[in-house]
Amino acid sequence: MRSTVIVITWRGRDHIDACLDALAAQSRGHRTLVVDNASDDGTAGLLAARPGIEVLRLPRNTGYAGGLAAALPLVDTPFVAWLNDDAAPDADWLEVVEGNLSRTTTAAAVASVLMTPEGRVQSTGVRLTADGHGADATATGEVFGFCGGAALLRTDVLRDSGGVPPEFFCYYEDTDTAWRLRLAGFDVVRAEATVTHLHGASTRPGSALFHRWNEGNRLLTLLRCAPAGSAVRELARFAAITLALPWRRLPDAPPNLRAGLRLRVLMKVAVRLPAALRARRRIGRMARVSRREVWETWAGR
Repeated sequence: MRSTVIVITWRGRDHIDACLDALAAQSRGHRTLVVDNASDDGTAGLLAARPGIEVLRLPRNTGYAGGLAAALPLVDTPFVAWLNDDAAPDADWLEVVEGNLSRTTTAAAVASVLMTPEGRVQSTGVRLTADGHGADATATGEVFGFCGGAALLRTDVLRDSGGVPPEFFCYYEDTDTAWRLRLAGFDVVRAEATVTHLHGASTRPGSALFHRWNEGNRLLTLLRCAPAGSAVRELARFAAITLALPWRRLPDAPPNLRAGLRLRVLMKVAVRLPAALRARRRIGRMARVSRREVWETWAGR
């Protein structure tokens, strides 16, 4: 048994059974650790009735990132998998990702292929856009990072690179981790290991709350990990667009182009800036590859 699969759930009663059934059918033995983020919909009772799993029930909802951070100290296997509670991996998923990670010492994480229930490719990993977004890749080939919905990582490297930032709550904890792994000199690879993913079962992608988390954590990731010039440029660009919005008529603007939401994002970044800069210094001390090299290699690919 080489892997601990961490499943993070919050009010997952309606979909977590499919995830746990798929894990029970895996061709490779593993430990299953479910983190219940204080669900109040009957999820706790459902988990209590499931044999062969361990449950860490948290007193409050700490989000995906917080749940992973809480579970990581309990992992005693060489590999640790991140898995959404609305994801159902194929029976050979763990065997394939373990095989990919075992074949090389230079890789610290393996991305899976996430598919929609209709059979459309949702993600083959994460690409780094020219402005520093972590976006789903959907093509074959090399990837900058992994989608946190289903991935396998080396436990010791994850810990040594700073673990999972619990303050992110959800979104960008995977991109931030990929940044830190690459700065530490490791690769992220992709595998033909398929997972069916509902996507957004616990959150609502495209909602105002989604954009607050997404945009705020993107900026914090850049401040923590990217070259200083790139991080400052993107923060300034975000602020400039925000200040210009009240002067433009956008009656049907999506949430990420609403001045009020963007001001809340900037306030969040301002509050967390001291901690982000402290983390930046820690990450810099551990880095074996320069931030500039990572940016020039991957941004915009």
